Amino acid sequence: MFFTCGPNEAMVVSVLLSFSRISLNTLTLNVKSEKVYTRHGVPISVTGIAQVKIQGQNKEMLAAACQMFLGKTEGEIAHIALETLEGHQRAIMAHMTVEEIYKDRQKFSEQVFKVASSDLVNMGISVVSYTLKDIHDDQDYLHSLGKARTAQVQKDARIGEAEAKRDAGIQEAKAKQQKVSAQYVSEIEMAKAQRDYELKKAVYDIEVNTRRAQADLAYQLQVAKTKQHIEEQRVQVQVVERAQQVALQEQEITRREKELEARVKKPSEADRYRLERLAEAERSQLIMQAEAEAESIRIRGEAEAYAIGVRARAEAQQMAKKAEAFQLYQEAAQLDMLLEKLPQVAEEISGPLSSAKKITLVSSGGGTLGAAKVTGEVLDILSHLPNCVEKLTGVSISQVN
Repeated sequence: MFFTCGPNEAMVVSVLLSFSRISLNTLTLNVKSEKVYTRHGVPISVTGIAQVKIQGQNKEMLAAACQMFLGKTEGEIAHIALETLEGHQRAIMAHMTVEEIYKDRQKFSEQVFKVASSDLVNMGISVVSYTLKDIHDDQDYLHSLGKARTAQVQKDARIGEAEAKRDAGIQEAKAKQQKVSAQYVSEIEMAKAQRDYELKKAVYDIEVNTRRAQADLAYQLQVAKTKQHIEEQRVQVQVVERAQQVALQEQEITRREKELEARVKKPSEADRYRLERLAEAERSQLIMQAEAEAESIRIRGEAEAYAIGVRARAEAQQMAKKAEAFQLYQEAAQLDMLLEKLPQVAEEISGPLSSAKKITLVSSGGGTLGAAKVTGEVLDILSHLPNCVEKLTGVSISQVN
């Protein structure tokens, strides 16, 4: 694009130039600065890319451009702009260190753009853009700086990776620890629940077994009591039957004795011999009856012994209470026990008679005969018991109310 200066433009453009042209195209400049010493004296080379153009929309800048470049070619204009940019680029490089230029390219580009724009605007040229393209040197300074930076970056990367792995390991360990802790807590709670269940079940089982054992024991005790009662009733019936038989036999013997006495005293002397023979026969008969009586007594003794055994088992439970009573009442309790045991002593005394298979009674002509004689002997023995008890225990039965 070219601009034609007419007679109506600024007065600085004369009529002689009315037919000259100037390019308004955007120019791309490759700004190179070779081996420029930086602030610390390190030489480096920098290449920048700039976009410039003559500002045609601003009349003042356009007038300045016409004064500067009217009649010049586009290449000449580009060369002037390039020299200006390169000079400012070198100046800024001299005021900065290599590290500043290398690490902060944006800052370097902004400074070059700012300084160059303020100078080129007076020529009617505006800087559209400037970018730092390349930095290099012949001393391997940048390479060494890059190595140090690379090493630092690699170091930081390794440290970061190690720290990340460490943090990950720590988090993983914490997660595992929390998992194991939760698992242990769950197992502990399960164990507690199982323990509580077992304890309660054991308590219930003990209670159930105790109740069952008590019921079984009560049942067995009741059965034993029932059997004992039945057996006592049966023995009592047998004793009553035997007693009735004995009573009848005693009545019969008494009747016969009276009848014999009447017959013996009243007959005359002529009938004495006959009566003696009859008495002998009667005696034989009485002997047989006595044997039967002895057998009856033996059977009754066995029944009473069985009854005693049954009663003894029932009375065994009362002995502990009686022992406590004996400690409280002493002599009276002893006497009560002695009186309670006298019937058993009588039974023991008559025991040999019950075990005798045969008893033969011989009369001398006076006194009683038969079972009454045996009963009298037993009673005579029993009459001596109080004296024996007093000698053995020091307790007089007859003197106690």
